[in-house]
Amino acid sequence: MDKLLEKVYAMTPAETEECAKHLMVGGGSPGPTLIGGKGIYVTDHSGKTYIDCTSQSWALYLGYANEEIREIVHEHMGQMSHIHQGFNTQVRYALARKLAELAPPNLNRVSFTASSGLAIEAAIKLALKNVPGSRKVICLDEAYHGNSLTTAAASWTSTQAKGEFTGVKSFVNGLNDIFVRVPNPYTYQWNRTDDPEDCIDYCLWAMENAIQREVVGQVAAILVEPIQASGGQIILPKRYLQGVRALADKYGCLLIFDEIQTYCRIGEWFAYGYYDVEPDIICLGKAIGGGFPMAANIIHDRLIGFSMNAEELHTFANNSVSQIAALKQIEIIERDNLLENTRNVGKILGDGVKSMMSAYPEIGDVRQAGLHIGIEMVADRQTKVAHQGATKIRAIGLENGIILGTAGYRKNILKIKPPLITTAEEAAEILNRWEASLKAALR
Repeated sequence: MDKLLEKVYAMTPAETEECAKHLMVGGGSPGPTLIGGKGIYVTDHSGKTYIDCTSQSWALYLGYANEEIREIVHEHMGQMSHIHQGFNTQVRYALARKLAELAPPNLNRVSFTASSGLAIEAAIKLALKNVPGSRKVICLDEAYHGNSLTTAAASWTSTQAKGEFTGVKSFVNGLNDIFVRVPNPYTYQWNRTDDPEDCIDYCLWAMENAIQREVVGQVAAILVEPIQASGGQIILPKRYLQGVRALADKYGCLLIFDEIQTYCRIGEWFAYGYYDVEPDIICLGKAIGGGFPMAANIIHDRLIGFSMNAEELHTFANNSVSQIAALKQIEIIERDNLLENTRNVGKILGDGVKSMMSAYPEIGDVRQAGLHIGIEMVADRQTKVAHQGATKIRAIGLENGIILGTAGYRKNILKIKPPLITTAEEAAEILNRWEASLKAALR
């Protein structure tokens, strides 16, 4: 082992505490100090091992320390690593072609960038370029599209949704004002009528009304997450997305899918395979790089793409290490039938949690699409008022060796989103640890 690695790995808790004085962290759910992992398991500084049902911000599809990713990255780095965006590489060509092969039929051109938020911003640039005279983008309530000065304006973090402002309030004067919010189809919490289908109709009406009466000028795009992850694991209904596609066509604007969390995780390469709705632009990030930082946009053939005059220029947009990791990850997903595994194991987990609803009335709703699973905890199933003990469940989960996620400001919604490699046997262990944490917190 390299002497520097030995030195870092041998740091004591006291040394770690001393180092912490020099570190700034701008957000996230506090967790233990992690030292290593394998597969879906990770170990902290004290030697405690956890099943990670967050896939580290939903970004590790193949789990921790995948040996094949490690080997190909090691071999490739003997050839090259960082390459300036202006220089072409075989790796970038190969990945662009592969993503185009997997994408919906009419989306065949790919651009790469360094992070998820930059992919959203790139999509907005493309929309403004392709819809002349436009300057506004429609987005949904409770969305989360990033935390940059542009994307935060489209995210719940810049609102008082949780009863107070988040730290984004420090930068409110710099936020971009191009976004117009409309209601999201949160059918579980719909209470205006007895029919949740009315929620879909209302949300489509509200979107069209905003386009017609609340936006000055031409709308550039409608930006949606096919599943609102941070907003509460809200699976947008198929009829709703079909209606949004129709509105985009009717009013001459683009439909952008933020697939930063749905790529592969719902058991299909893209949301198109799940919903049969074709967007104009797809934004990718998080897990696409096989654990390395990378993001991408895939655009419809009828759109004008970026030109070579600094429309979209980033130093690390052509990171060949991330690109080869992304290609290898796709190869593994195809070879090992991990999309089918995602559907099968996701159903095991979803059905398993649903089977506990009779014993735990605090489980109000279970929303599952592949390994995209949200559990809404309520104080009462009739009123659907948020249960205040979900954060306790998460804390006890850590004691029981399971890392659970929460949904943005909706701390009563817990997430189970492990890596795509999770087996049926590991799913059974997840359910055991989940129920043990539930019982300890609520009984």
